[in-house]
Amino acid sequence: MKIKYNLFLLIIFILFYGCSNKNDNTSVIKEKNLESQMIEVYNQAMKEFERGDVIYAGKKFAEAELLYPQSIWAPRAVLMSSYGYFSQGYYGDAINNLERFLTKYKNHPQTDYAYYLLALSHYDQIIDERKDLNEILQSKKYFKIIIKEFPNTDYAIDAEYKLEFIEEIMASKEMYLAKYYIEREKWIPAINRFKVIIKDYDTTIYVEEALHRLVELHYRLGLVDEAQKYAALLGYNYQSSQWYEASFKVINREYDKSKKPKVEKKETILKKFKSIFK
Repeated sequence: MKIKYNLFLLIIFILFYGCSNKNDNTSVIKEKNLESQMIEVYNQAMKEFERGDVIYAGKKFAEAELLYPQSIWAPRAVLMSSYGYFSQGYYGDAINNLERFLTKYKNHPQTDYAYYLLALSHYDQIIDERKDLNEILQSKKYFKIIIKEFPNTDYAIDAEYKLEFIEEIMASKEMYLAKYYIEREKWIPAINRFKVIIKDYDTTIYVEEALHRLVELHYRLGLVDEAQKYAALLGYNYQSSQWYEASFKVINREYDKSKKPKVEKKETILKKFKSIFK
């Protein structure tokens, strides 16, 4: 009886082992078929991309990714479709793709490129600093990530240049709002906007005018000491500037160029004066 029982167990083991091998073989064949199909679809997408039909190419790339998401070709498909959308100005589609890529394929070797393309997708939508604040802030955020996380790349070098331009845009927006308040004789909100420029955007071309406007506004409000403080700051850093000339006229109504006082310059870095505005 015991012999029959052992024989039964041996038969069961053989059957299971045979089924297991068959399933493993089936799984390997299935994976190979999926990868082959994916590569075929990927190549079709590349052909459409090269022909210029980025919409259809994007759909094919998405199809390739869905066929075999574990393949090394899947994240490449996402990046290719993202670039295709970006190159034709379909920024929303590019952004959606890239955000999904960064979530789904973390630590991918081309993460730096994904962040760069995502930043550009927002950056290229900046047309009017008065209306495109979200795009300005988003592009700034991603360019800063690139500089911090991938400092030794070409993307970081370009991000530095782009951020300088974004700073100019942000300062321009503050200048626009300040002048908007001046037109409506809302002096305090205007003053606050000009202060933002000299505090947060002190490397931009708008600093000199912002200082001059602060001289004008404080003088208008009867705050002569404050006006003189900003005039001194302007002269300390930009004595040859037209804005310094204008501010000097405000402070000295009987303006005479030959009698203009000289400002001794020990430092020329505006940041030394940031404590004044704290």
